[in-house]
Amino acid sequence: MPRLRNLNMTLRYEDDLKLFKSRQSRLAMVALAVVAIALPLSITDDFWLSVLNYAGITAVGAIGLNLLTGYTGQVSLGHAFFLGVGAYSAVFFGGTHQWPLPLWLLACAVMGGLIGAVVGPFALRLRGNYLAVVSLGLVFLGIHVFTNWDSVTGGPGGTSVAAPLKLGPINFGKLEVGNYAYTRNQGFFLLVWAIVAISALFAKNIVRTRPGRAMQAVRDRDVAAEVIGVSLARYKVGAFVISSALAAVAGGLFGAYQQFVTPESWNLFLSIQYIAIIIVGGVGTIFGSILGAMFIGAAPQIVDKFSGSIPLVSRSPGGSGFHLTVFQLNQVIFGVLIVLFLVLEPRGLAAVWLRLKAYFRAWPFSY
Repeated sequence: MPRLRNLNMTLRYEDDLKLFKSRQSRLAMVALAVVAIALPLSITDDFWLSVLNYAGITAVGAIGLNLLTGYTGQVSLGHAFFLGVGAYSAVFFGGTHQWPLPLWLLACAVMGGLIGAVVGPFALRLRGNYLAVVSLGLVFLGIHVFTNWDSVTGGPGGTSVAAPLKLGPINFGKLEVGNYAYTRNQGFFLLVWAIVAISALFAKNIVRTRPGRAMQAVRDRDVAAEVIGVSLARYKVGAFVISSALAAVAGGLFGAYQQFVTPESWNLFLSIQYIAIIIVGGVGTIFGSILGAMFIGAAPQIVDKFSGSIPLVSRSPGGSGFHLTVFQLNQVIFGVLIVLFLVLEPRGLAAVWLRLKAYFRAWPFSY
């Protein structure tokens, strides 16, 4: 009997480590994949496809930031810097040298990860607000480097990004299946959301196993974690490396999609936008990063689209009377959402979803 009891405990532990714990969850993933493939065919408006593409790019970077901040407890305001590193890696490796899609994306991840490995050791001595201030310095340093490194970045005027979108015989920029020719937005949708799925699975496999538990132990009580044998150097620096690599991949995708980048794009406001995404989506959750990207990451494009019909909002500064530019309105929206979610729902949209799921699972006995 004791041996049988131990076997049952082992089986339950293994079941808990499964990525998909039930047949329903596996079927839901298959259905989600089918919807993702069919969705670009059903949306004919390029604007809404571009909104979903920007949301997908943002989701990749948000997953990286959530691993660093949500799971390891290291607050970073320098995420925009690593996005810029990825964008200019796409310019250099994809645009200038015409490396194929897998190689230039891998180069973006490697460049971001290497710089993250250099910055990561500072996290061993700093935490909380001090680490946030140091990481903030990366943004200003990055803007200076991106502005003055003319040969790669094009200087203040920016540079075009001609990174290829071909994966073997498949060209996501000019995708054709049978007699149907996808638009560039439709093809990029399939590419970027496939990368979102891979990034989410990669991050989920980290957080549900021993490294993830160690990262959460560092987040909750780093001294206690070190006492029980968790290496702070390994997991804090490792979190920076993975977060920076995913941010660089997102930056590379952004550059390839925009086909043009400027140094001013990688500013403090972009870092704050990513902080807002993980707070609204749910700090310490992978799917919350995607929810936050869908909710917040798409907001700037939607606001810009409908700015003409919003009272007291104009596209350009200047003029008489009180009014907001689109950029200022986005700042206000992000600030209000951060405050509201921190006060009313600190665990974000992920917690709302989990409560709804629990409610319907217990129905009609839920209250």
